Parts: sequence; structure tokens; C-alpha cells
Amino acid sequence: MNDTINGSALQKMLIGAAAAIELHKQQINELNVFPVPDGDTGTNMGMTLSTAADALRKLSAPSLTKVADTAASAMLRGARGNSGVILSLLFRGFSKSLKGLDECDGAQLAAALGSGVEAAYKAVMKPAEGTILTVARVSATDAIAAAETDPCFETVLETAAQSANAALAETVHQNPVLEKAGVVDAGGKGWVYVLETMLAVLRGAEIEAPAQAAAVREQADFTEFDTEEITFAFDTVFIVRKAQEDVDLTPLRAYLDTIGDSIVIGEDDEAFKVHVHTNIPGDALTEAQKYGTLELAKIENMQMQHDDLAAGRAARSTDDLEKIEQELEQAPAVAAPEKHYGMVAVCAGPGLADVFRELGADNIIQGGQTMNPSTQDILEKINATPAEVVYVFPNNKNIIMAAEQTIPLTEKKVIVVPSKTIPQGISAMLMFDPDADEQTNTDTMTDAMANVTTMQITYAARDSDFDGHDIHAGEYLALYGSALFGSSPDLDKLLRGLAEKVHEEEREFVTVYYGADITEAQARSACAIFEELCPEVEVNVINGGQPVYYYLISAE
Repeated sequence: MNDTINGSALQKMLIGAAAAIELHKQQINELNVFPVPDGDTGTNMGMTLSTAADALRKLSAPSLTKVADTAASAMLRGARGNSGVILSLLFRGFSKSLKGLDECDGAQLAAALGSGVEAAYKAVMKPAEGTILTVARVSATDAIAAAETDPCFETVLETAAQSANAALAETVHQNPVLEKAGVVDAGGKGWVYVLETMLAVLRGAEIEAPAQAAAVREQADFTEFDTEEITFAFDTVFIVRKAQEDVDLTPLRAYLDTIGDSIVIGEDDEAFKVHVHTNIPGDALTEAQKYGTLELAKIENMQMQHDDLAAGRAARSTDDLEKIEQELEQAPAVAAPEKHYGMVAVCAGPGLADVFRELGADNIIQGGQTMNPSTQDILEKINATPAEVVYVFPNNKNIIMAAEQTIPLTEKKVIVVPSKTIPQGISAMLMFDPDADEQTNTDTMTDAMANVTTMQITYAARDSDFDGHDIHAGEYLALYGSALFGSSPDLDKLLRGLAEKVHEEEREFVTVYYGADITEAQARSACAIFEELCPEVEVNVINGGQPVYYYLISAE
């Protein structure tokens, strides 16, 4: 039994957990009971964990604290969707609890799991039972109890995994929607995979993510090479233009022999070229400049190149410098404030982007259903906005939490307006007053969102019996507000039903945003249905160009 683990063990366990989620993400996605094409819990959790795995692979012989901090930091910025954000919060609390430790036993693991749950619950305004939070809380509670009896790390982790599995089975009875569909919670299933995989890796299992479509080029196996054989780490090559034609390089060769090995010096009448392995390449360059003017230099860390190759990564070399320089030049800086207020909006579709820009959005983030931007994606646009205070409009309920995670990550003041749909975001921005104070604007825009009803027409991603509706994959699917309105193979039938609902509620304004798969003629026909059944309503049509949703319709 493994009584404790160190940083390297945790590193392997978390990388394995990321691979497991990637392997099972489609199974997790299919647990999403709502039949709209947004079954992305597994995808979001997988992308969030993959950012941590990518960062962890770059570490060589890391400490426990370094592994936990690296994973938490990467997940914080890479978090996508509510499930990804909650996962990142669980690991943020986990890392704080492990800070300063070289090893972790069962009691410390249990405390870390508890800290993660505490951090996640604090961040969720209205935590619901039957979710990943429930599964994580129950497993942490049982882990803490188990650690009091036996503080062995492996024993406590096994208890946590078994408890999580049992708690997951109960979620089907804790959430009425899950119970009706007969499935367990998708996020909770993801957390079970994380714990079970960490345990399996601890016991020696090797979990690999699915192979990529691109062919993998064969390469030499560097894993058996003993890194202790690298006495001098830096492969140093440079060219010096001679100060005089008949310069004697014997003293330089003798000096280099005292600081390194593998020395080769070639020369002609005008210049000489040096190759040396050394731990102090700067000293080699300084000494060489006594004989002329340095023209070019190439220094590569052979130790790090070995570690990269042994881990299956491409070894970075000076050939990458141009690319690195371009990345640094393109790295988003924090824009200096040119005004007090700025706005960032999330949407998909060129027409919708134009609408938000016309309303004053400084930056647009491409995203929405099936395309949830990460916390880092949102943060970059916030930082690129030349304002002191930046309002963010997520325009999707699954993006709000990721947007809120940016607040402590930037020097700018961020205010997230919790718009759950595109029409809500547009209505909110219409009420923005550049002369009002922050709280007044926030209150006014929030009130405006409450006065708009959003109707959406997409397609059913799967067969479902949901909320009394017998739904078949591929049918048109209509939502009215947050409720499922109905499904049908007849699009006009759904449009007429929505129009009748608008008439019943005595709305005054309707705006139809048509998507990328709808022609202007079809959109005009849809508007005609509303004009026919709601003669008192002013109807407008806008080419939104959005994917996934044939129509987004606002009624005010």
C-alpha cells in the first residue's frame, strides 16, 4: 500500500485523470439529459483538465506543491463551462491545502479534498443537490472519516473513489430531471472518473488519451538514457569575427577546457567558430570576445531537451526562437485605460457580433452553445479592452462562471452581467448609460434582462422523453424562456406556436435573429407568421449568422 505520495506521483495521477476524461468524454456528454446540442460536460471537463496535463508534462521532478499549484493555475485559466469551472475550483482548494508539503498522506489528502469542496461551494451561488458538488462533498466527507482510522494515502483515495461512485448513483434520485431520464449527473460522473483514475495510476496502471488522427513519427527512445551522464548541460555554439587575421586561439581553447568538454574550434582568416558543452555559456562567450566581435550564438539546454524527448514531447531548440518571438509579440498586453467603461460580449455569428459592436462592445469573444470559451479566452479580451471598468456579457448560462473567474486575475475592475441568452445581452447593453455610476448601470441592465423573453429554435441532438415531450433526434426543437416548448419535424408549426404565446403575453416588440442555416427568404417567412398572429407587435429581422440555432427570437 502507498502510505504517502510525492510530487512525481501526483503529476502522473493528474495526467492520467486528464487522459481518462478524454477517453470517456462522449459517455459523459451523453448523460446530459436536455436534448439541445450542447451536451458538452465531458468536453468541457476534458479541455479543462488537458490544460493542466499540458502544463504538468513540462515539469521535471517537481515537488508536491509545484504539481498542485501548476495544475490549479492551469485549470483556472483553462476552465470551460460550469463543469470545468467547478472542476478547477475543486483543484484550487486542493492545491491550497497541499501548499508547502513534500509528501501527502491520507489525512492530508482528505483535508485537501475537503478544501476543494469548500472552495467550490463558496463560488456557486445556488448549489443544487444531485450534481458534481454533491458527489465531491460526499466523497470528501467519507475520506475524512476514513483517514481518522487509517491515514494511508491509498486507502483514503480508495474510500473517496468508492464513496463518489455511490454518491453518483444517488444523483438520479436527487434531481427530478435526472430521475425522469433515468441517468446520473454528468459532472459527477466526470469526478468519479478523476478519482478512480488517480487510484488506478497510483497502483501502476497507465492511462493514455486517444491517439490523434495525425500519424506519429517514429523517433529514438531516450527514456533509458541516464541524465546524470550530462555533466555539462548547455550545448554552446558561436561565431566570432576576428579582431586580427593571425589571432592565436590556443589560450581560448585552454580556457574552454577548464569549463567544459566536447570542444571544437574551426577558423578561417576572418572568423572562428566554437562548439563547447559547458554549464556557464556566458563565460565562454565573454572570453571569446577578447579575440574579436561576437556575431552569432546558439545555446541549448541538453538536460531539458532530454526530458522533453523522454516524455514524448518535441525538444525545443533555438530553431524555435522565431516562433517564440512571434508568440511574445502577439501576447495580449493589458491595454491602458482610455475611458472609464468598456464592454466585452460573447457570441457566435458575424451578424450578432456586428450588433454587439454597434451597441458599444469593445471586444467580441467567439463562443456560445457547444463553443464555451475558457476563462483565459475571456481574460485576454478583458485585458485588451482600454477601460478601467469592463462589463462582460456571457450571453450563455454555461459561460457565466468562467467569466466570473476572471475577476481576481486582472488589474481591471470586471463586472459580469449574468446574461443567459443573446437577446438578454442585447437588451442589457441597450440600457447602458456611460454617464451613470457602476451600480446604477449594473442594476438597470439586470432589470432590462428580466423584461425580455428569449425563444430559440435548434434541433434535437438525441431521442428524449423530457418534461412530457416525446422528442426524436433531428427534429426541430423550440425553447421558450428556459423551458422546453416542443419539438416537431415541421418548423412552421413551432414558429406559429411561439407566435401565439407572444400574442397571449401581449408583447410589443419581436426581433428575429436568423442563423447560418437559414436564408433571408425563410427568415422573412418566419417574421410573417409573427406579423399574422401578433398584429399588434412590431417585428424586426436581423441576420445573426449564428450556428446551431436556426432562430433566436426576443420578445419584449
